[in-house]
Amino acid sequence: MRLALGISYHGGHYQGWQSQLSRQTVQDQLEKALGEFAAHRVSTLCAGRTDAGVHGLMQVVHFDTPVNRPEASWVRGPNALLPRDIAVQWAKQVPAEFHCRASALSRRYAYSLLASPVRPSIDQGRVGWVHRPLNLELMQQAAALLVGEHDFTSFRASACQALSPVKTLTRIAISRRGAYWRFEFEANSFLHHMIRNLMGCLLLVGDQRRPPEWVTDVLAARNRDAAAPTFSPDGLYFLGPRYAAHWGLPDQTPLFDALP
Repeated sequence: MRLALGISYHGGHYQGWQSQLSRQTVQDQLEKALGEFAAHRVSTLCAGRTDAGVHGLMQVVHFDTPVNRPEASWVRGPNALLPRDIAVQWAKQVPAEFHCRASALSRRYAYSLLASPVRPSIDQGRVGWVHRPLNLELMQQAAALLVGEHDFTSFRASACQALSPVKTLTRIAISRRGAYWRFEFEANSFLHHMIRNLMGCLLLVGDQRRPPEWVTDVLAARNRDAAAPTFSPDGLYFLGPRYAAHWGLPDQTPLFDALP
């Protein structure tokens, strides 16, 4: 039997999603809890890996198991064994041909940012921070130039394992609520550190240290040195993948509305 799970987590205490020898990753914690609940070793695949400090609102994983239990049990059981900052949101039996990564139509991320002369306190680790004021219109102009199919080599980490730097960025939406800013990104897939590198460039435009058209020069350079430094992981959230409706998987993206 193949199961898909929706997972949410605060990434602040973990060394990213992917399993490591330290066992201090979200995947390690999840597989430990699933294995204890199922009484056999469980290996999961995820829809999108996240780095250390990055949060997940709707990470989707799948795994195969011979254990036949009600879907609700696959929520309650592992949650009783997981740390308090990781939780299974839903469980769904899926056909054997479902693959959480390959079946995804797109992936969505959001970045929550505090623009304030004073650093965050209560929101520490949950938002990024800049101390300069930002110009919405200039950032929207730059974002429009980044949308579409491009070679994003300039926004790619040196350790990226993607086969191609060409990605289709279908949406960047920028909004503001008081001192808090929200940046939402959607693409067929993303390169390693791509969003944090995009954020660095958008913020240089937003505080008027670069003009909006500068981002086209960064794209054309196809060189990581042409772009801004990689921005903080603190305010980055994986909102989850999109799937075709016939898989019947829940979509709980509105959870992000409760965040800054």
